[in-house]
Amino acid sequence: MSEMVGTRMIREDKTARELFEQVMANPARTKFGFGEKLAIVNVDFQNAYTRIDEFKTAYETDPRQIEYTNTISALARAKGMPVIWTHVAYTDDASDAGVWGTRTNTPDSLQNIKYHSRRHAFDERCEIASEDMVYTKRMPSAFFETPLQSLLVWHKVDTLVITGGSTSGCVRATAVDSLSRGYRTIVPIETCADKHESYHFANLTDLQLKYADVEPVQTVINWLEAR
Repeated sequence: MSEMVGTRMIREDKTARELFEQVMANPARTKFGFGEKLAIVNVDFQNAYTRIDEFKTAYETDPRQIEYTNTISALARAKGMPVIWTHVAYTDDASDAGVWGTRTNTPDSLQNIKYHSRRHAFDERCEIASEDMVYTKRMPSAFFETPLQSLLVWHKVDTLVITGGSTSGCVRATAVDSLSRGYRTIVPIETCADKHESYHFANLTDLQLKYADVEPVQTVINWLEAR
């Protein structure tokens, strides 16, 4: 009888940030790389999640997050590559939130982000051009029940660059769906944010190991400038 060889779950005292840095420092880490044409998908840069001076639901990781996102969006736009912005909102009765809207019911709850409200509106620091596509989504992934897939097919996109928040929520969900649909997937570190560094770095680590290339934003800038 052959021996069964496996690994017990590893337990150690390293923080999520330290584990992320260890993974990123590995010179042998493999990458999907860039293809021929990318799209920028900027996930949920709305006041509910970006305005830490206004809303308890907002968070900030890198204070230059929106600046970096504007930079790569402008570069992609100038190269004729699509830029997509998503934000979340629900009807007055929150019926379109489904079971997701049943966890809590406070003024800060997800399903109480209403259309045309301050929480639904994009952060004024976002530089959204008239030619950019804007989708209101209702579930974590930017692909779920939006026209995103059809748009990417039309533009013959093979690579998605995903920014926004939260890293552990809608960015991760969009990245998993991106890979599942056959796209090379890039997540620029400085353009993502979450409420706690543990969630943020644990999910960046998992994305890098399985679903995406987690890269400094400068890597995306360099690729776009070289096109």
